[in-house]
Amino acid sequence: MNKEIAISALAAHYGATDAKVFAAPGRINLIGEHTDYNGGYVFPGAIDKGITAAIRLNGSDRIRAFAIDLNEHAEFGLQEEDAPTQSWARYIFGISRELIKRGLPVGGFDTAFTGDVPLGAGMSSSAALESVYAFALNQLFDGRFDKLELAKAGQATEHNYCGVKCGIMDQFASLFGKAGNLILLNCQTMEYRYYPFHPEGHRLILLDTQVKHELASSAYNERRQSCEAVVAAVQKRHKDIAFLSDVTFDMMYEIQDEISAEEFRCARYIIEETERIMKVSVALELNDYETVGQMMYETHYGLSHLYEVSCRELDSLNNMAKACGVAGSRLMGGGFGGCTINIVQESLYDTFISSVNTRYFRQYGKIPKIYEVVISDGARELC
Repeated sequence: MNKEIAISALAAHYGATDAKVFAAPGRINLIGEHTDYNGGYVFPGAIDKGITAAIRLNGSDRIRAFAIDLNEHAEFGLQEEDAPTQSWARYIFGISRELIKRGLPVGGFDTAFTGDVPLGAGMSSSAALESVYAFALNQLFDGRFDKLELAKAGQATEHNYCGVKCGIMDQFASLFGKAGNLILLNCQTMEYRYYPFHPEGHRLILLDTQVKHELASSAYNERRQSCEAVVAAVQKRHKDIAFLSDVTFDMMYEIQDEISAEEFRCARYIIEETERIMKVSVALELNDYETVGQMMYETHYGLSHLYEVSCRELDSLNNMAKACGVAGSRLMGGGFGGCTINIVQESLYDTFISSVNTRYFRQYGKIPKIYEVVISDGARELC
């Protein structure tokens, strides 16, 4: 459906009838939150929602782009001074520039794109947009870049053209995604391994609080500073330590009197989260979703009470899941709003959703948006 929409829009706006069509997905992260910038592991997977783009080379040095869902058009060149003003267009411009910097001879093209990954719900619609154009341009201009280099180009787009100092997880998952598998990614070394994800008798559900508190950006920076302070203190005794994910509890107790209580709590969460990720990797191979779910609840507790990045809406949804007997639930993403990710038994699904809608509306005057997702393939050419 999205493929036909993109092709039709390209033809209508730019007269293109010989388009190539590409797709790239959004992502979820099962466990491993705030571990990426601490040099730890994450456990993402691509989902069956993303961005679809129709593209035709136009033989010029200009890009003409149409955002179908926004009904907006942009046209711009390929030099630094040609950067467009629309935020969505800057992603296309930025990925083009990053590939040019890496030696790809990107020329002008016409494009139209559409998406079904929800905006602002923590499923990385921006990474999907970067990844679909990174993958497409690499194909169309005979590039030889591997997926890791394309992911790095996407991350650099966020840093250099969109003002977001993100990690690489989102772009990595969008490009490396594999149906039926999650990805255990070491954010220090970029080593990765696929793990089977077949939760038979369960559904993977995201519940969107529909809130985002102002505290989010400032608190994110504060948590990073706390983690960096702990590493700096540990390095006085252990010079080989570069990231908090490499710190042990023994090291923590050595410096406990040199750091604040908040810094100690943050470090405790990261160390415990690393242990949980390893337990989940074993549990997935055994199809042990009881253990996976238990680790998710423990992660939420740590994010709420140790790392302190939750909010009352997220805690409410987590408590509702636990009260209904849902296998696993936790907040997903930076915190202070956004979604919880839930592994819900089929037998509990209707009761759970009904209970959540009723109780959440009673507390907050709204009902959460519900997204069911399936773990799917990464960026690819459709035709």
